[in-house]
Amino acid sequence: MTVQLYAQPYDISATGFYFDCYDDYANRAAKLRNAHGDSVEEFEIQFIDGEQIDCALAQAIAIDQVNLSTFFNAVEHWDEDDKLRVILAVGECDYAFDADTQPDEFEVDIYHLNTMRDLAEQFVEEGLFGDIPERLLFYIDYDAIARDLSVDYAQATVAGQSLIYRCA
Repeated sequence: MTVQLYAQPYDISATGFYFDCYDDYANRAAKLRNAHGDSVEEFEIQFIDGEQIDCALAQAIAIDQVNLSTFFNAVEHWDEDDKLRVILAVGECDYAFDADTQPDEFEVDIYHLNTMRDLAEQFVEEGLFGDIPERLLFYIDYDAIARDLSVDYAQATVAGQSLIYRCA
């Protein structure tokens, strides 16, 4: 699915336009004139329609004229995991986003889980707390482990997905 954006001019005597690719935006922006015949240079870029993950990406990177080309490239070429990584890194962990940004630059651990307790249970099951005999598993306080994990991990909902993440 493609995305649809709207370029809202800051010049109140000019009318904005919808677009769905960078070339379309560049062509229309170059031709746009205000009521006095002057060219319009500044726009607010608004996300109108598209996948939830692309909307979340646009919001996280604060889409504007400077990063618009990069946004369209990301929508077209990045997979969902790449987009999630950038959304969490930039939107939640305050990493910087620029034209050269690539998802693998960010060290973000992402778990598709609903709660910290789920993460605690997964870590115990994976053996991160050592080899625990099966007969002792009933005595583990997963809620206490979850509270401890919440020091380094956080929860977010991105495009309807519950996630647990940690920024390195």
